[in-house]
Amino acid sequence: MRNRPPTIGEYLLNKLESYNIGHIFGIPGDYVLRFYKLIEESSIQHIGMTREDAAGYAADAYARTNGMGVVCITYCVGGLSTVNAIAGAYAEKSPVVVISGAPGINERGKDALLHHKVKDFHTQLRIYDEITVATELLDEPFTAFNEIDNVLDAVFQYKRPGYIELPRDMVDVRGTLYRRASTGEHKSDTDSLNAAVRDAVKFINQSKNPVILAGVELHRFGFQDKLLKIVEEKQIPVVATLLGKSVMPEAHPLYLGIYEGAMGRREITEFVERSDCVIILGAFMTDVNLGIYTANLDRSRSIYATSEKISIQYHSYDDVMFEDFIDLLNSDKLRKQKKPNLSWIKPESKPFEVQPKKSITVKRFFQHLNTFITDEMSVIADVGDSLFGAAELRIPQHTNFISPAYYTSMGFAVPASIGTQLSVPNTRPLVIVGDGAFQMTGTELSTTVRYGLNPIVVILNNQGYGTERHLLEGTFNDIGCWNYSSLPTLFTAGHGFHVRTEGEFDEAMKAALDETEQFIIIEVELEKLDRSPALARLAERMAEEI
Repeated sequence: MRNRPPTIGEYLLNKLESYNIGHIFGIPGDYVLRFYKLIEESSIQHIGMTREDAAGYAADAYARTNGMGVVCITYCVGGLSTVNAIAGAYAEKSPVVVISGAPGINERGKDALLHHKVKDFHTQLRIYDEITVATELLDEPFTAFNEIDNVLDAVFQYKRPGYIELPRDMVDVRGTLYRRASTGEHKSDTDSLNAAVRDAVKFINQSKNPVILAGVELHRFGFQDKLLKIVEEKQIPVVATLLGKSVMPEAHPLYLGIYEGAMGRREITEFVERSDCVIILGAFMTDVNLGIYTANLDRSRSIYATSEKISIQYHSYDDVMFEDFIDLLNSDKLRKQKKPNLSWIKPESKPFEVQPKKSITVKRFFQHLNTFITDEMSVIADVGDSLFGAAELRIPQHTNFISPAYYTSMGFAVPASIGTQLSVPNTRPLVIVGDGAFQMTGTELSTTVRYGLNPIVVILNNQGYGTERHLLEGTFNDIGCWNYSSLPTLFTAGHGFHVRTEGEFDEAMKAALDETEQFIIIEVELEKLDRSPALARLAERMAEEI
């Protein structure tokens, strides 16, 4: 007797397991309960969050560190709450799969006014079609398996979110058609690939001072080792974009720092912009990465290679896979550069000395924090000076740096710490978040307690929305005052510290590192108008646009 095919719900979970998915984030609702029961019966663990957008952020961070993440929510009230998080994942190329329950196919009578429905039964599907690389409604058992494969394959290939809508009366229906998934079978056009590599090698070999500008796609596709091999074998110095920070071990002698136009350090900006060959690998040319378009990168002196485009100066090459291009670029024909003298561009390396009674400033806070970062941490920065100040942190070799540095959606970091630590259990998240962003999603610390996680959460309290305050002051930048260091009492777990001086912060961080069983909150009280040098440069530039 032939084995019966799996149900649509079973097939979907089996496929997710094949992509190394061990956790699914979400909040239940009646349209998705039957599928939730299947999750509970599978090897995948459901992680219950307190908000759908936070579940999206957690799945996003999980995807950035695991290769794929999944958020599962109910129809419209859950799915539409998750839209902002998935829009950010799309913008920053994070491979998140959205699974939404939905009214059953047999319930969708003409003009049926079912709860959660907005305009018509396809409203949510159309919205997600704008912010994902592939969308499918599993309304037909004959095609459902193929449609699941289509979405997961597209998410895997393009490193962008995908959307699967699962009507509740289709979860237990058995599918009838299999198709071998095409994941991993995409190939370059040989002639186009060879031409691109040949022209790139010739261009680099003719240059006198090439530099690599490394971006976030090297993270997404797991190409960090490929980058390191080119850098070390060919002795080419490298800078990173803010979104791509930590793609290179930042203590490496050939790593210079973050390039971000006028926002960045003058020495790095001038070094990159004077190069006669800027090799841009996996970088998005966003306004934040380019210092609000103050960067000056001449196309005639650039190689631009991403998963979506390969171009050398003014010539583009079609049907070339990003991985194939990087692999063949590092060939014997690419000559080794003379060892560059980069000592003049390196930041000062004087050891940080704590001034115990000195009030904390943003600049010295990040210098101080840098002394505590280890390989066993993942640094997760929220938007604002939490991000701009963190650009100067020197990230060790095996430390992840995660931030929504292009889409810049506040409230990302605390839920992202949950996804990160579940994806990489041997890491401890170090969260840097402003008081405004923390008030949006900080209550997800209850989820960290529920699942036994132990992030260190540093809250930069400058009494409101600090970045906006420096662009245009007004009472609209103020927020309510919370007693952040007392939150462990609310959650009946964790420990809190309220610090004002460098000495108090030093003691709090040492205590946080000693306490490994629970989460730690360190509230850092700052002057209202204090800011990092990077934010000062950014505010000056952006204020012109307000």
